[in-house]
Amino acid sequence: MSRSWRARWRQADRRWREAGRRFDESGPGRLWGRLAAVDFFGHSFQLAALALLCFFPFLIIITAASGREAADVVAGWLGLDQQAAEAVSTLFAPTTNSYTLTVTSAVLLLLGVMAVAGTLQSWYRMLFDAPGSATRNTVARLAWLIGLFAYVAVQAALGRVLGGWFLPALTGFLWAVAFWWGSMYVLLAGAVRWRVLLPPALVTSVCWTGLGVFSAHWFSAAVVANEEKYGPIGVVMVILSWLVAVGVVIHLGAIVGRAWRSGLRG
Repeated sequence: MSRSWRARWRQADRRWREAGRRFDESGPGRLWGRLAAVDFFGHSFQLAALALLCFFPFLIIITAASGREAADVVAGWLGLDQQAAEAVSTLFAPTTNSYTLTVTSAVLLLLGVMAVAGTLQSWYRMLFDAPGSATRNTVARLAWLIGLFAYVAVQAALGRVLGGWFLPALTGFLWAVAFWWGSMYVLLAGAVRWRVLLPPALVTSVCWTGLGVFSAHWFSAAVVANEEKYGPIGVVMVILSWLVAVGVVIHLGAIVGRAWRSGLRG
């Protein structure tokens, strides 16, 4: 009986190893191996934490200075319906209309948002094996931040001007391609040529659009349900989940895009 059990165990172990080998050699297996090699999940959690602690305070100040609400911007990013957007607005409800900053707090806000840009920059340098210099990297981060707020402003304007769903979706996708293509080039400080970055930008935009569709159908219900169960912290949990998904989109777009370009060249 004992020998029979050991024989079955060895047979099951061989089958498991063979299945693992086949998966590693398949397309999805190679993709997963590349993603795991760059620790995409750990990096995505890093982005979520940095964005929540450093980027969102900066966003609140900038939107207030421009006469907008940070909650409206975040709700637009997540594609939330009215009920979910109202739940998010409770996180950003100000207790005062004064946004006076000291020099120290302004510097800290700027350093925080630069850290978020630096995280994306280090990812792209790693994913594209690109070199960089300290001075050019700093200028590139500032330029990317300006481009980010321009992207948000134009995206919001397109949503207000264009009617229906097809035209806004098409223009939104094309605008996303332009944003991610330019983001890669700027954050890499021109170390990688435009034509090399086009396939990764296209794949990233497809994933970004897919995340938007998924967000519109799932995150609204999740925000409302979490607020009812856990209060404001439940809303924060959903926003963190979305930020982690953004990190996954960035890694997936760059890696699949590079593989696609290699296939086109090969």
